[in-house]
Amino acid sequence: MFILTYWINTCRNLLLHNSVPKGANFARRMGAWLYDLLVIAAIERLAIIIVISGIEIAIQIGFSIEGYTDISDYLTRDPIISPLFIAYVFIVAAFFYTYFWARAGQTVGMKAWKLQVISEFDGNLTFAQTLIRMATACLGLGNILTVFNSNNRFFLNYFSHS
Repeated sequence: MFILTYWINTCRNLLLHNSVPKGANFARRMGAWLYDLLVIAAIERLAIIIVISGIEIAIQIGFSIEGYTDISDYLTRDPIISPLFIAYVFIVAAFFYTYFWARAGQTVGMKAWKLQVISEFDGNLTFAQTLIRMATACLGLGNILTVFNSNNRFFLNYFSHS
């Protein structure tokens, strides 16, 4: 019952555009997104270097990746390690957004473009709101669809109450 009530209220808010301030326009969102993409790419590289270095050390002390041409092949083709490695990469990116949204309401890119995400209940987002925001962002589709909304907001904003 709670989920149905929540869904109805969220859809009503989506359609009625209640008194929440207008969000950032598409160009500013994309500027911040591109800036964050560069930062995340650097962070992901460091995270991957840590994994590769750990496997290289393990190989030096006797771990075998026989049947694979190199560490990259092992990380992408092994039936157990590959899904864990992919999950690790996604968790690193999720931690980036969760940390910055919950801590200051801004990622590095958002700060450069003078954007901030705030809770409809005032203040920074909670951990749950950041997870909802990431889950409903649809890998950026939510930002693209803001072009069609008069308040420059879309489902990631409505569902996370941000």
